[in-house]
Amino acid sequence: MTRQRYTGILPQALLTAVGLGLIGLVITTVLGLRGTDISRHISYGIFSTMVTLLAHSMMMFYLIGKGKAVKDAMAEHGITGDYFRRIAAARKPVFSVGTLAMAVTMTAAIVGASVDTGVLRPMVHATIAYGAIACNLAAIKVEIAALAQSGRIVGEVNGLLGL
Repeated sequence: MTRQRYTGILPQALLTAVGLGLIGLVITTVLGLRGTDISRHISYGIFSTMVTLLAHSMMMFYLIGKGKAVKDAMAEHGITGDYFRRIAAARKPVFSVGTLAMAVTMTAAIVGASVDTGVLRPMVHATIAYGAIACNLAAIKVEIAALAQSGRIVGEVNGLLGL
């Protein structure tokens, strides 16, 4: 079985995707506030929502995989310690805050369709969109912390394994 050293490339890619999704949401909001190009606002909104949802869900899967890798390495090599508990504690906020960010982002997009058809007032959509941006800012903060902590823990386990 070949061992690979932790490189940190995938966490950087995931954070880039989350950041791009967040930037897209901000650009979408600016376009909506200007009100001059609604078709571009809708296109950017749909695309940014999809990127954001993909990025947060991939972040969660990545952290689940890191936890499983640490747990398996501990079991396979008889390592004792609280490494798995620490990595589980580090990733826990990502699941709650990340899920909230995804839910509010989806709600903003869905409510946007209601505004387009005249069922809801634009201010309802705008308020939820501002909430989506705030939730995504909070999510990226906890994701950075979780990635940093899980990287340190994986480094400790790798050190014990001589990698």
